[in-house]
Amino acid sequence: MMPQRDILGLTSWNAQWAGLRTLVLGLGVSGFAAADTLAELGCSVMVATPTADTAKREILDVLGVELVLADLDGGVPDRVIEFDPELVIVSPGLPPAHPAVRWALESDRVVWGDVELAWRLRDKTGVPAEWLVVTGTNGKTTTVQLAAAMLAAGGFRAAPCGNVGVPVLDAIRDPSGFDVLVVELSSFQLHYLGDISPWSSACLNIADDHLDWHGSAAAYRAAKGKVYEQTKIACIFNEDDQATRELLENANVVEGCRAIGFGLGIPQPSSFGIVDGIACDRTFVDDRHHVAQELFTVDELAAVGLGGRHMAANALAASALARSFGATVDAVRAAVLSFRADHHRTELVAESAGVRWINDSKATNAHAALASLGSFDSVVWIIGGLFKGTSPSELVRAMSARLRGAVVIGTDRAVVLEAFARHAPHLPVIEVDTLDTKEVMPTAVRLAAGLAADGDVVLLAPAAASMDQFRDYADRGEQFATAVNDLLGGYADDDESSAFPQKP
Repeated sequence: MMPQRDILGLTSWNAQWAGLRTLVLGLGVSGFAAADTLAELGCSVMVATPTADTAKREILDVLGVELVLADLDGGVPDRVIEFDPELVIVSPGLPPAHPAVRWALESDRVVWGDVELAWRLRDKTGVPAEWLVVTGTNGKTTTVQLAAAMLAAGGFRAAPCGNVGVPVLDAIRDPSGFDVLVVELSSFQLHYLGDISPWSSACLNIADDHLDWHGSAAAYRAAKGKVYEQTKIACIFNEDDQATRELLENANVVEGCRAIGFGLGIPQPSSFGIVDGIACDRTFVDDRHHVAQELFTVDELAAVGLGGRHMAANALAASALARSFGATVDAVRAAVLSFRADHHRTELVAESAGVRWINDSKATNAHAALASLGSFDSVVWIIGGLFKGTSPSELVRAMSARLRGAVVIGTDRAVVLEAFARHAPHLPVIEVDTLDTKEVMPTAVRLAAGLAADGDVVLLAPAAASMDQFRDYADRGEQFATAVNDLLGGYADDDESSAFPQKP
């Protein structure tokens, strides 16, 4: 390997990046953004990935980026070794045990994720935007979008980015520039996170997830805990989730940084909470020991598709983040009243014969599914997919009293069927065993309709990843909505698609 330059000293867009031999592993959304950014900096860039569509190939060719198509599971190909990269950017989908990642680490190359690269380059458009960073097992996207909307309503140039859809590297290169970025970080991105110092940070909740990627529950939680490191102004934790408090207590933060709790109970000083159905701030007020500032009501949340205890918690966390940066109470309230929840998140698809059909395809883990199921009293549950080393056993046990029946999809059906046999043997449970992926959801919807009665909710909250039978969670949700509308003859109450009654 050729001698390395001082790569760790590259901490500005205006640093000497030109000619730096850089390898990007993977060509997903973040990998492509990394290759594009590095090419703009004048680096010598290579991308190694198993596949690439025609459009990306053509763009990389125009950018002067070398593309190496190879199955990286067997290690890096000879061409990559010959290229001898000085810096390796790892796409977040590649675990640390992946052969290509191990090769980079064991050969003493500098290895970063896309987030660390973006942090180093954040001065491209002038004065760097401050970062508010958010993680958690469930609720990240809603919280990030809400916080960004609150800040924008307050007159700040704000943007949601990161794992929420817009790569953070694209956000820091936006020529218009921003005052503040609200950055969603997955546990994968946090694992590769380097030294950043956000304005404020939040961990919404913790439940075991992605254990196959991280290797253990301890490693997963350690990755999540990185979100609090070197935070300057406010670390926001969930008072109803002790694990988030423990992660904060173990973090190294900037002196003077405040710990701010949020929860569904009456707020204590320096926290956000709910009193008689009203969300309140007892942190950013003049006399927090005696005064609580009203923000919005639980009923107002439900009216914009944010009903349910988990959504109220997300709204409180978003409020804490936005208020920490200076958003006014009026801005917070205005953003809530105009907000519309994302598709595939507790979204009403249709209502017919007293049965509501709810799409929560984004409930890709047990924690998210628990929150979703807890919002309804009588549920026909469509569950299943890839469980990523976790088990739905405790989820089934906890929610069995709310269930009328279940329809099981996905390739990991055995673990689901075992959970129902152990914890809810009295419930009707039907397995969808078709190998035709186009028939999975129509079959599941038809079987669920046979179990549902007046007053029930048919809920797609799979508690599992989708890639075994669908392109992604959005594809899974769209196929569910299509199957429901086909079954009901095209009926769907569009006016109620994002506003339905749920228990607070």
